[in-house]
Formats: sequence, structure tokens, C-alpha cells
Amino acid sequence: MIVELGHFALTLALALSLVQFILPLWGALANDEPLMNVAGPAALGTFAAVAFAFLALVHAYVTSDFSVLNVVENSHTLKPTLYKISGVWGNHEGSMLLWVFILALFAALVATARHTLPLRLRALTLSVQALIAAAFLLFLLVSSNPFTRVNPAPFEGQDLNPILQDIGLAIHPPLLYIGYVGISISFSFAAAALIEGRIDALWARAVRPWTLTAWVFLTLGIAMGSYWAYYELGWGGWWFWDPVENASFMPWLAATALLHSTVVMEKRDALKVWTILLAIVGFSLSLLGTFLVRSGVLTSVHTFATDPARGAFILGILVFFIGGAFALFAWRAPLLRHGGLFAPVSREGALVLNNLFLATACATVFIGTLYPLALESLTGEKISVGAPYFEATFLPIMLPLLFLIPIGQTLAWKRGELLGAAQRLMGAFALAIAAGLAVIAITEGGPVLAIVSIGLGFFIIFGAVSDTITRCWPKGAQLGVVWRRAVGLPRSAWGTTLAHAGVGVVVIGIAASAWSTEDITLVKPGGRVQVGPYSLRLDGVFPRAFGNYREEVARFMVSHHGRDIGALEASKRLYTTRGMPTTEAGIMTIGLGQLYVSLGDNEADGAIGLRAYWKPYVTLIWLGSIIMAAGGLLSLTDRRIRVGVPRRRIHVAAVPAE
Repeated sequence: MIVELGHFALTLALALSLVQFILPLWGALANDEPLMNVAGPAALGTFAAVAFAFLALVHAYVTSDFSVLNVVENSHTLKPTLYKISGVWGNHEGSMLLWVFILALFAALVATARHTLPLRLRALTLSVQALIAAAFLLFLLVSSNPFTRVNPAPFEGQDLNPILQDIGLAIHPPLLYIGYVGISISFSFAAAALIEGRIDALWARAVRPWTLTAWVFLTLGIAMGSYWAYYELGWGGWWFWDPVENASFMPWLAATALLHSTVVMEKRDALKVWTILLAIVGFSLSLLGTFLVRSGVLTSVHTFATDPARGAFILGILVFFIGGAFALFAWRAPLLRHGGLFAPVSREGALVLNNLFLATACATVFIGTLYPLALESLTGEKISVGAPYFEATFLPIMLPLLFLIPIGQTLAWKRGELLGAAQRLMGAFALAIAAGLAVIAITEGGPVLAIVSIGLGFFIIFGAVSDTITRCWPKGAQLGVVWRRAVGLPRSAWGTTLAHAGVGVVVIGIAASAWSTEDITLVKPGGRVQVGPYSLRLDGVFPRAFGNYREEVARFMVSHHGRDIGALEASKRLYTTRGMPTTEAGIMTIGLGQLYVSLGDNEADGAIGLRAYWKPYVTLIWLGSIIMAAGGLLSLTDRRIRVGVPRRRIHVAAVPAE
């Protein structure tokens, strides 16, 4: 019965989303306030209906209701409860339901922000968001119903794909989807502004927190997906330039550019057309990623569906929204008046240059991702575009952008002085050079690009800290004054410093991969393998069984300079229901580096294949991503970002006494 109610709730959500689309739009065009006010309750009703449907599917998974086809294909009674829940979005139908759930959640949050948004803008934004939700709800009901029954119901399910039975895949998709859907809200704000014909600093202030939220969750989602692939797939890398990885990276680049563009628009009422265009492009790339994952044009561990009919449906959604948005943009953008002016050498000018670099970098990833697909569809010829292409095109664009970050952060608003900014950054630059020389001394040399990149990472960190110190500590100021200025500094300023420092940490972690060492060998019990400064001794191989899988575990003792420092286990699992093997890498974190061991095939003489790595400072890649996201979250707590439209105050004139 709960399953049928869940299906009915999706149908009800579709009806409510159509109401949420039509009536507020009509009200905004007719300037009818009661109709515009329908948007809020309709959005809350849509969210309630979708939330009930989502919880109904969760209930079916947790209770192992094998009368539901989706549960049969992706669950098993012996599967741990956590992976029963994550199995809800570990498949095509369930993940699309999660997508719609987050769409409805964001619309409900906008509906509750009634005091921070103008009524007309809120009504139009919720109307556009409802149209997006209606399209995906229709897709669910027509071609991807998660509540399809199977009769007779089997006694047991087919289990979830083993590589998805992992804590990383329980966390990664929700984080990523929140990021994708956050960009959809920015798109809805942009479409609403084009319909209304009003785009100003107030609009930029309204859209900025939603863009920042999307950016934070996209950052965390991409980082979590990277780490999951790193330890689960057993190949030892943290980024492969896989087309589906790129499909999430491109919206992140667009969201980063959009976030910086809204700052300029809020400060100077400038870059209106460019900011609107970025909002459209960002969501277009999110839809493109959805199409790539679910259309069957790609074969990847990340993809869900291979049904061409579903792909055609999503392609139709993509063409409708992207084509419609660009048509609306072409119609309304020429009518937008120009905003405030600023000097080329200024913080606004640096942010514009930042946008140009990010847009170009996004374009290189876009071409490298889609060109092989387009070529195959047109000619049948298959080519592979991998790391060499991206290293040759993406890196030369990003390096000057990274060097620009501290300089742009130090420049004054409206009109800056490049020489003054350079003088203020001399200390940070000197420390960065010292850090680079220290790396050369410690490592006894290395790739020039890696050493330069590490120095660049330190320059970004020291530059971010230097700017904050300069703002808090005027020359000759007492400590009490410094403290008060630091406390009074806006949280968004602290958040910017933290986020930029996180970028520097990520750059150092990536550059340090140049000093990774690898050993591929065979080892017998009692044998040793030297990996970097550490020695691994294979103590033995033993079997182990859990609920829905059994595994062979290899245990290694790790020693450093003859002293044992701990044990490390790597294994090869066999999931009995699907008969599918997986490799579980053994990882030991030592300081900021990691020992990484992945097992190969067993030999007849008792030896096992082994791929072992020492990766110094590799954890900085994910630690830096967390620092970046923390900076974004800190900025979100700034009242200036959270408050959009000031409430009206009634001023009562004083009556003079007679």
C-alpha cells in the first residue's frame, strides 16, 4: 500500500508543480499579487509529495520489499542497512527520484525565504523551478517509475552493484546532486530576471547564497567521488579525466566563475549579461552531465542507464531548457542597461580576468569530453582523449589563474594600484620562494613544474593570509585594535581567505604527486617490498566472510628504518549473489602521505601480485577541498549574504513640544 501511495504522491507532485509553474507566472505577468503568492504554498506542497514518495522508496528498500522491481534489482536481505538505504540512489530510477527530491527541497527553501526576496522575483523563480521539476517528474512517471511492481515477487533480490556498496557512494551522490540542483536555482533566478527584465545588484545579492551553496556541495561531492574512486577502484589514481568526472567538473568551473561574477555585479552593478549567461551555462552543463550518465552514450562505473529511450527523453529535456533559456537570453539581454564602471586594474578587473580564465578552462574540458563522442556518432571512428590532452590544454590556463588569485585579492575595489599590491605581496612571495627552495633541498630536485606548482600553492596560501593580516593590522596599531578589527571583519572575508588557502593546499597536494613511487611485483608470505621510505612484509593471506561477500585478505606489516609502525590489510572480495569480484585497496595514512596497496592475481607458487605506492602529501588534495568548502560555508553565515531585501521600517516623525 505504501508503494502505491508513493506512486500517487509523484503524480500529485506533478500536478502541484504545474500549478506552481502556471499560476505564479500568470500572476507575475498580470501583476496579480494573490496569484504570485500561490508559488510558496505550491512549492511546499510539491516538496511534501516528493518527500513522501522518496521515503516510500526508502521504506521499500529497508524492509526488503521484493514486490518492487527496483528493490529486486538493487538490494538483498543480507546487505547492511546503510547500503540498503544508499541503494535507493545507487540506480537510475532511485537517483532520479533523489534529483527531483532535491529540486523540490530547494524550491521549498526559496519559498520560505519570503522576507529576503521581492515577491515578483520569488514567484518567477519558483515558477521556472517548477517547470524543471515537472519535466523530471514526467520523466520518472513515464519511463523511469521507481515503484513498478513485479508479480510474482521473488524471495530474494539481485543485490546492489558491489562497487557501490561503500560509504563513499552513500555520501557522494547526495552531495553532488545538491550541487547540481543548487545551480538549477541560479538558472531559475536568471530566467526569472530575464522574464521580469530587471537585473541589478539586488538580484545578485539574492542569487549569490544559492550559487555559493551549490559551489560548496559540488566541491565536496567531487572530492568525495575522487577519493572513492581512489580507494575503491584499485588503480591508485585520484583523477582519471573520465567523461563522467568531467561532467561534474565543468559545472563546478562554471559555478566558480558565476560566484565571482555575482560579487562584481553586487558591488558595481556590472557584468549583468555575463552573469546571466554563466547561470544558464552552469545549469546547461549540469543537464549535459545528467544526459551523459543516463543516456547510454558512455560506459563507466559512474553511469546508471543504457536505455536509448530514456536518453532521448533526457535529451529532449536538455534541448528544451537550454534552447529555451538561450532564446530568452537572446531576446532580453540586449535590453539590459549597462551598470557601473571600474578601472581595469582593480579587484573587479581581476575578477573579470578570473572569469575569462575559468570560462576558457571549462571550454577545454568541454571539447576534450564531447569531441570523441561527437566524432564517433558522426563517423563511427573511436578515439580516446585522456590525461595528455588535458595536461597540455587545461594546466597552461590554470597556472596563470592561480598566480592571479593573491594579486586580485589584494587589489582595491573600483581602482587599484598594481605596484602597491605587488609590494604588499612581497612577503608572501618571498615565503613561497623559500618553500620552493626547501622542497628542492628535501627532495634533492624534481620536476621543475612540480616545484614551481608547490611554490605557487604556498604563494596562494601566504597571499590569502597576508591580505587578511593587512586588513586587520594597520601599521603601528595596538593589539587591541587588531583584535577588534579582526572580530569586525565580515565572515565572507574570512571565508574567502579560507577558500583561497584551500585552493593552495590542493595545488600543493597535486604537485607532490610528482614524487610518488610505485612498485609492481610478486611477493610470497614472509617476503618484503620496499616502497619509498617504507618496507612492507607480507605476514600472510587468510579468508574472511561477511553477510553478502567473502574475501581473501593479505596482511602486511609496515616498517620504517627497521621499526614496525603498523599493519595494513588489502583484500579481494567476491560478492556471492552477483558473483562479482572487487579489489579493496589497503591504505595507511602516515602524516600527510599514504601507503597504498592493491592486490593482483594469485600465482601457483603461492605468490600474489602486488601494486604498491607511496604517495607523499596526497591527503592535501582532499584536505584542501574540505578547507575550500569550509570557506564557502563560513561565507554563507555572513549576514550580508543571507539578507537580501531589507524589511520596511516605519519612521515616525517626532512632534515638537508646544
